Amino acid sequence: MSELLKGNAAIVTGSSRGIGKAIALAFAEHGADLVIHGTNQTALEALQEEIRGMGARCEYVAGDIGEYDTARRLAETCLSAYGRIDTLVNNAGINSRYRFEDLPLEEWDRMLRTNLTSAFYTCKCVVPHMLEQKSGCIINMSSSAGKTAHPNASICYGVSKAGINSLTQKLAYDLAPSGIRVNAVCPGPIETDMSQQWTPEYREKVYSAIPLRRLGTGEDVANVAVFLASEMSAFIVGESINVNGGKYMN
Repeated sequence: MSELLKGNAAIVTGSSRGIGKAIALAFAEHGADLVIHGTNQTALEALQEEIRGMGARCEYVAGDIGEYDTARRLAETCLSAYGRIDTLVNNAGINSRYRFEDLPLEEWDRMLRTNLTSAFYTCKCVVPHMLEQKSGCIINMSSSAGKTAHPNASICYGVSKAGINSLTQKLAYDLAPSGIRVNAVCPGPIETDMSQQWTPEYREKVYSAIPLRRLGTGEDVANVAVFLASEMSAFIVGESINVNGGKYMN
């Protein structure tokens, strides 16, 4: 086990599968103590067992990330288990593919609550403790859809991720003098359960738009999260880092 994040008490939301699970496992591999989160308790228990089998400490909180009480329980669990909160990874999120003219009002509300308001809630719950410590790291999971229009995502998804980028910059500006670093990660096309359902024709279309000619993996994103949580990125503040194989550059 690496010691790059040894002693780092980290909360990772939406970590029962996909990118969030890859981040939780990578943090554990590098020595972090974890609080994982999701809505599927069975999946959380299995991941907790896997992480503990790696020699890392791990607790979990199950609940709707769009509810403030879930954010409160995450902070309380981390403090109770480890006595501090060093890193918050706001990974939990959802996507949809409605055209604007077909988008239900309820879907707009659901998307912003899950993708954006949830990050505000978790930050509200952990930042006071980071201020007391005079240190901390917040990593917000955004998307290239937050920077440019995406043909395969609802407008509310792009708006929610653009909001994450703005939240990241404002928090970074306000909190940096207190020793708290805030950054975002903007993944592009990543191999997930959903991408397994693509037709061969659509997969080839996606590949052809990526200069590296492959999809990203959860580990590609997790490696960037580990870097941002470590002292290796000590002078990086307020950035929204693209992880997309060159599909979108800015």
